[in-house]
Amino acid sequence: MTEEQKYIARYWKKMEDKDVQCVLCPRHCLLKNQQRGFCFVRQNIDGQLVLTTYGRSSGFCVDPIEKKPLNHFYPGSGTLSFGTAGCNLGCRFCQNWDISRSREFDRLNAKASPKQIALAAKNGGCKSVAFTYNDPVIFAEYAIDIAKECHAIGIKTVAVTAGYIEGRAREDFFSHMDAANVDLKSFSEKFYKEKVFGTLQPVLDTLTYIKKETKTWLETTTLLIPGENDSPEEIEGLSRWVYDNLGKDVPMHFTAFHPDFKMRDIPSTSFAKVAEARDIAMKAGMKYVYTGNVFDKVGGSTFCHNCGDILIERDGYILGRYNLLNNKCQSCGSVCAGYFDEKPGNWGSKRVPIQI
Repeated sequence: MTEEQKYIARYWKKMEDKDVQCVLCPRHCLLKNQQRGFCFVRQNIDGQLVLTTYGRSSGFCVDPIEKKPLNHFYPGSGTLSFGTAGCNLGCRFCQNWDISRSREFDRLNAKASPKQIALAAKNGGCKSVAFTYNDPVIFAEYAIDIAKECHAIGIKTVAVTAGYIEGRAREDFFSHMDAANVDLKSFSEKFYKEKVFGTLQPVLDTLTYIKKETKTWLETTTLLIPGENDSPEEIEGLSRWVYDNLGKDVPMHFTAFHPDFKMRDIPSTSFAKVAEARDIAMKAGMKYVYTGNVFDKVGGSTFCHNCGDILIERDGYILGRYNLLNNKCQSCGSVCAGYFDEKPGNWGSKRVPIQI
């Protein structure tokens, strides 16, 4: 590792001899010299915790913001998206496993400073930079430094995360994020233990913290896996927890699973099951509930919670009718929660790789 790559991480403490303990996430990995944490990217080098992926990425791409998914955060805008490698969870169903579970650091051939990334977003006409593809929690220091540069020139920041973070790191990280989509993978501790190799409570704590202690715009996503986390009882329990603890204005996304990684023997989620989840959450009192990974213009569009008129029509990532002005329904005047421009963006469904 070169000196350029040897970025001393935050969120750790010295132990005996040259041992260190990472305190970024609930794992609290205790590392001997040269040992890497569960995430594989935070390493003890001679008694110091190093973030080995600082300044390095698996590539940059401009995506529609709805792909994150965020439906109430400047709809139609483009977001400069990127990730690094590794993850602090071990989801058996990971759909970005080639990045999140990668231990091949030579794939991180895109190098960019925080300032370069912010400028690339601005020059590319992006409204925001999104930390995504793998979980930004594990490269929190890099993400925070990028966020500072983005905010200095008027670019928003977005975290797409599983929320497996705690303590001072949680406070620091989300104080620099303008929006977050948190992956609430299940409402079962057993599911988290067996399928995610983590625990549920820290994720619930993160969700509560974001909503109650920060100004970060929040949406949630749950990937529905047949026979694993898609029972009506679990979906109702999850939805009622969100209603009671986060509020009825938080948009929820239920998305369809497709066989991948270590769960290729499970069939794809049916349209009926995704639509059922949306219906259950709305009956639990949630105002804005969406379907994903299925063709569903109704489940992808935003409707006024008061009069039922369409507010934002979506066909995939293509926006149609836009019936919002100053965050209000133009039919009845009711406020729609979120961040909206007077006119939506026109990025559409384009996915444009860029070089920095």
